[in-house]
Amino acid sequence: MNKTQKNVVYQFKITLHEIKPVIWRRIHLPAQYNFWDLHVAIQDAMGWLDYHLHAFRFRPKHKTKPIEIGIPVDEWDGEDVIPGWKVPIVEHFIDIGQIIQYEYDFGDGWSHEILFEGILLKTKGVKYPKCIDGERACPPEDCGSVDGYYRLIEILKDPKHSEHKEYVEWLKGHAKNYYPYEPDKFVPDKVRFDNPKKRWKIAFSQN
Repeated sequence: MNKTQKNVVYQFKITLHEIKPVIWRRIHLPAQYNFWDLHVAIQDAMGWLDYHLHAFRFRPKHKTKPIEIGIPVDEWDGEDVIPGWKVPIVEHFIDIGQIIQYEYDFGDGWSHEILFEGILLKTKGVKYPKCIDGERACPPEDCGSVDGYYRLIEILKDPKHSEHKEYVEWLKGHAKNYYPYEPDKFVPDKVRFDNPKKRWKIAFSQN
């Protein structure tokens, strides 16, 4: 890490695919972050609970073979999935306007576009990472992908629906109490970012 990296932040726009109106976030991250740190920041900014596997997928410039950065789940993944905590973001986010795909929860298959928007000097007194903008609430964890999300929205709109009470109870009893779920509501200033090193220790503790 050089002196310049300590003084700058990277700006990203994260957009969730396939849902309209669009759910998106704009965040500032320290340039010295690695891909695990970026993953944690995306989870916190979007509102996911980090319960599932994830992967960054892209083809590096001037390379023919795409690469995947994430969490190797067994020894056979060693050559194909690169541990995110071993790869600095500066190694692959090089050109402004560059796009990398991020998938979370391989069952529900939440696909995100990460747009590299710029490099800025840090503002004195500001704590990073920071969410500076965004729109609409994250889908509830484990709601059943895009189709399940749309179904949830329709059922919540109709108190007379036969499954309305069941869905409300599910939202209330979730690991995160989502009720009342307001899909159009998002307040950037309320985003709180976890320490990625602490999250890593919790995720991979052998105790």
